Amino acid sequence: MKKTIVIALLLCRMMPVVAHDIAPKGDGVLRIMCYNVHNFVGMDNLRDYQRIADVINDAMPDVVAIQEADSATQRSGGTYTLKEVADRTSMIPTYAPAIDYQDGKYGIGILSKEKPLSVRQIPLPGREEKRVLLIVEFETCVVACTHFSLNGEDRLASIAILNEAVKGITKPLFLAGDMNSTPDSPPQVALRQTFDVLSDVTQKTFPVVNPTECIDYIYQYRNGKDCSVSNRQVINETMASDHLPLFVDITF
Repeated sequence: MKKTIVIALLLCRMMPVVAHDIAPKGDGVLRIMCYNVHNFVGMDNLRDYQRIADVINDAMPDVVAIQEADSATQRSGGTYTLKEVADRTSMIPTYAPAIDYQDGKYGIGILSKEKPLSVRQIPLPGREEKRVLLIVEFETCVVACTHFSLNGEDRLASIAILNEAVKGITKPLFLAGDMNSTPDSPPQVALRQTFDVLSDVTQKTFPVVNPTECIDYIYQYRNGKDCSVSNRQVINETMASDHLPLFVDITF
């Protein structure tokens, strides 16, 4: 009996482990992912760059909008955290600091398979902490990332700044981020005046265990550049961060 149990355990260890039930990425599809990584600290209070990288590698995105990432702070041991994950996913890191923190920076970033053509960083208001908008241009599209304030007035003010910043962009433009607002809230209603939501707002993204709110989104700017969404998904990853990652598959 004991011998049978040992053999069974060995066989289980030899079997490949599928971490997440993620839809396959089709040919000719642009997959954009959004992930608040909680500064790469999981629900077990362990900082684990490889764990976040594994989630990204499983999803196989072309672009990832990252929120809550340190750069060379004391609490991260002086590590450029976004590059740690970039190296583990074979992606290019573009970082945008929002505030100075513990001798380093704290902010957001974008990981991409393609090298950016241009990068802009635009300060946004935040009473509890300043925020930032990151706009990265690629060959065929533009991707923006942000993490809105916890304050409602600051969120509405950020939308006005965002709309001004993207005015005149003619390429397909996608926005992803932790917006700290639910789908029917005033900031989301205001944002939908100029952006279309591509992600599924009926799928909750926070907290990771028994999620109750959708506060993470992916949008397209309404500038006449139509796209088709072939798939949208929230990934059931409940350990790596306090937010669930999500992605959309886009064809032009």
